[in-house]
Amino acid sequence: MKNLRNGEFFGHTNETLSFDGLTITDTEYTHPFVDWHYHENPYFTFLLQGNMTEGNKKEIYDCSAGTLLYHHWEDAHYNIKPEVFTRGFHIEITENWFEKLQLSKDQIEGSFNIKNPDLKLLIYQILKETKINDDSFELSVNQLLLNIFDRLSNQKENSDKNPVWVKQINEILHESFTEKLSLAELSQTLNIHPMHLSRDFQKYFQCNLGEYVRKLKVEKSLKILNDFESLSEVALECGFSDQSHFIRCFKENIGITPLKYRKILK
Repeated sequence: MKNLRNGEFFGHTNETLSFDGLTITDTEYTHPFVDWHYHENPYFTFLLQGNMTEGNKKEIYDCSAGTLLYHHWEDAHYNIKPEVFTRGFHIEITENWFEKLQLSKDQIEGSFNIKNPDLKLLIYQILKETKINDDSFELSVNQLLLNIFDRLSNQKENSDKNPVWVKQINEILHESFTEKLSLAELSQTLNIHPMHLSRDFQKYFQCNLGEYVRKLKVEKSLKILNDFESLSEVALECGFSDQSHFIRCFKENIGITPLKYRKILK
């Protein structure tokens, strides 16, 4: 089984940045099939464009643009890519990075699909920082990455303790965030009091219901930003009331306007 060294991925790497024990790559996937292999370091894969299938010993993921995967070090997996342009953004983390920032690389175990919109938006911000690449981008990337590991660690610790309704409402919101949602209807579906839902949602999601829904909408907009010429069409497709609302929410979460981000993706 092939062992890929630091910064090594199958395909054509367009750009590589290495600093502080991190290796960040922007890679076009060119192989229709990549047999079982593993990497010497843990890393994130963020699919920017296209589609692929990834399988490990536990699960198989159908990945489209916006999919975020975490791979533990030396976890074996394989990949299948259809005949479409597919591009991935990788953040590979050496043991030296973990040691310098006083973290254990075994703090987060296993390989898994990350669906939390907060974490995906942080990855988009890391992508933005690497493309801007100014004097402070290394500081920003390290801070954002530490934030991600902190969230993942807390998420892992709390997942087994969460009440049933937390998983249920997360699934409902992911499926229905482009629709108009009602607190009363959500409470009725979950069979909990509206006050209880309103009070405790922040405890489990670190933001209120409205903010979480807006994050899901912004996350979707980032996946389809290059699929539509007009920002009004993107806003409508993601469930925003109008273009100005979309631009405002996008800038609050990503730090720049959708048009500026579109240029970065290209």
